[in-house]
Amino acid sequence: MPKSTKSLSGKNISIRELSKNETGILRDFLYEAIFIPVGVAPPPRDIVDSAELRVYTDNFGQEAGDFALVAEVDGYVVGAVWVRIMNDYGHVDDDTPSLAISLYKGYRGLGLGTKLMCGILELLRQNGYRKVSLAVQKANYALSLYQKTGFKIIGEHGEEYIMVCDL
Repeated sequence: MPKSTKSLSGKNISIRELSKNETGILRDFLYEAIFIPVGVAPPPRDIVDSAELRVYTDNFGQEAGDFALVAEVDGYVVGAVWVRIMNDYGHVDDDTPSLAISLYKGYRGLGLGTKLMCGILELLRQNGYRKVSLAVQKANYALSLYQKTGFKIIGEHGEEYIMVCDL
């Protein structure tokens, strides 16, 4: 992983599809996607091996509804967004893919998340999907990214919002 950056000026940036031999990196980005409130210790990395989180990554790319994009900065993957139809926290129905997105901490707030979100929404449109869903903790700073890219709150479960973007 490259060093954290405060600016992407002068950097070579690309958004591209995740290749089949890269699906293992989704485990790292799943861990990075876990929202950890200020003052709370992060969970152990093997939390991504729990059954409730493995639905995001197990056998990724082998189902028709599996799509993923990555953000590269100077040739290094620094973020990912992926969707699949699964029974996860953001599940709304069996025809709607659920979304996960994550960037390494040093690459947040620089516009890469917006580029990834716009890219995956367009990819889903091109593949005939009508909507996409996600779950986000109410205190998560990413909530504004989701709203900016067209997601609307359709429900709540405790400390989480369930959000949907109509495509």
